[in-house]
Amino acid sequence: MTAAGPIRARCDGADRLVEADETLAALQVRLGGSFPGTIALPGLFALVRKVRLSGVPLSALLSIEDDRQPISFRANVAPTQDGTAIDITEWKLAADAWKADESGAAEALLRQLAEAHVVLDAEQRVISGMVDASDLADFNTALRQGFGRYWTDLVNLRGSSHHQPLHWRLLDDSELDVPGSVRSWRARLLPLRSGGFELLLVADTVIASGITAEPTPLKLPDFKGLLGRNLAPALRQPINRIVANAETIRTRLAGPLADQYAGYAGDIAEAGRHLLGLVEDLSDLETVEDAAFNPSPDQIDLADCARRAAGILGVRAQERSITIVTPHTDERAPAIGEFRRVLQILLNVIGNAIRYTPGNTTVSIDVGGDDQWAWLAVTDEGIGISLEQAGKVFEKFERLGRSGDGGSGLGLYISRKLARAMGGDLIVQPADNGGACFILSLPADHSGQS
Repeated sequence: MTAAGPIRARCDGADRLVEADETLAALQVRLGGSFPGTIALPGLFALVRKVRLSGVPLSALLSIEDDRQPISFRANVAPTQDGTAIDITEWKLAADAWKADESGAAEALLRQLAEAHVVLDAEQRVISGMVDASDLADFNTALRQGFGRYWTDLVNLRGSSHHQPLHWRLLDDSELDVPGSVRSWRARLLPLRSGGFELLLVADTVIASGITAEPTPLKLPDFKGLLGRNLAPALRQPINRIVANAETIRTRLAGPLADQYAGYAGDIAEAGRHLLGLVEDLSDLETVEDAAFNPSPDQIDLADCARRAAGILGVRAQERSITIVTPHTDERAPAIGEFRRVLQILLNVIGNAIRYTPGNTTVSIDVGGDDQWAWLAVTDEGIGISLEQAGKVFEKFERLGRSGDGGSGLGLYISRKLARAMGGDLIVQPADNGGACFILSLPADHSGQS
């Protein structure tokens, strides 16, 4: 049996419960805590503290032995600017809470017939509830707002003017009317082994023909934007922390270290960068495949972009003894495009040239243009590319058989999507020197011409 709805709460930077729905706030007080105050549920406190310190959203199934009944629930905790946010679902009685006796089969049948299930405390006040019938919408709303109230305040008992507290046996099997429903109902009260009651509302009839229940359409989770908007920001921080700590160890900034362990730290840092690259690629993939994606065009210079990209990748090229030849400082190729996205394309294309070109070779970057287009060409001295490969290299997840190079197979696919979104294109063709030549073209910018 679950709660009538999600239970939400908020903690500050000291893991103090500062906001909470009534269900959780009452449990906090019953467990000896204060509200506002430090979380009194040990498992939830540990989860909240871990999320705050790591900055990563976490979820866990927790249980607590309340003085009224054992409760289990799922806690979903996410970091916020000033603390953490808690969203509790699947709030229910623990598996051993039901009273076990010879009437178990009859009680099981009642639960199957019931169209409303409510958990009450020992004094018959509402703790949580679940409603299955369409004509109990008003009752469901009352349950959500009725935490701590006697359940009899939410219905109309027939032939009784008595008010709570009443012994549960006087109310068991009583007839009642539920606001918003035209059907007749009976209340069945089942004592719980650890105290409290389970209230079942059973109708004498099925929903009448004049009352139709609108079927709730199956709604699949909306995964659109899941990685880019939700997971990627949450993953970047811990992965960057892993890389930074591993580099601190590798470079022995934290103190002397055996070469073997420094090598391990280097492997960890490289794996972290690989994982971060995959996260960024998948996030970019989500962006470029969104129908609403629209780059912000600006006046740029492809020659300047080339020199900037070469500067960023200079160390990587130097490590492989590769020389990057960039356009001369007085060369210009005015174009219309989004600077950040153009730089992203160039970093991918030039980075691939460095990765797949043998050492002690040259990667050349040339620019040019005409009345309609500005272009930039990246030429390497690698093994080249066949016509068949040229037709496949821009496909999603295509790696041309290079299964162990650490790439995702998304970079060129994303780069071409970006180029085309900016009104240009990205193509590849065999180079005269036997290598490969990638050409980025964008609309030319003539605004500076007289």
